[in-house]
Amino acid sequence: MFANNKDVAFGDVNLSEEQVRGNHNPGAGGWPTIKYFNKATGYEGKPYEKKTSGAMCDELGKDENMQAYVQEAGNTSLCKVEDGAGCEDKEKEFIAKFKAKSSAEIEAQLTRLNKMKDGKMKPDLIKWIRQRIAVLKQLSTSKAEL
Repeated sequence: MFANNKDVAFGDVNLSEEQVRGNHNPGAGGWPTIKYFNKATGYEGKPYEKKTSGAMCDELGKDENMQAYVQEAGNTSLCKVEDGAGCEDKEKEFIAKFKAKSSAEIEAQLTRLNKMKDGKMKPDLIKWIRQRIAVLKQLSTSKAEL
């Protein structure tokens, strides 16, 4: 699902074969230990925060939950700007509006949304901000390639 998404990469560590050093604390919070890593989290990463009372393996064993987690932690979307595949109607409208904008306008909007994304707000608004960021990143890349 995320194979061609440049915002996402997956890794696996088998602790019986590879020892983890530092403050990673494998196993804390349940099994399996799921973390994401990006510039904001640094090398220590940040653990997955469970959304249900069920076991972590059951919660993330559901495709829709794992997809939502990858999109949230990766600050990305399955929406493909070039052909609209995987995009919600709201995203398609946003793409149509911003496709005609200049690189400077896209970058300004991206900066604005990135400042907002960590604020306190309802989950659906956070999701919408992240969707727009993912769209703008793709538009920014496509304009740079022209």
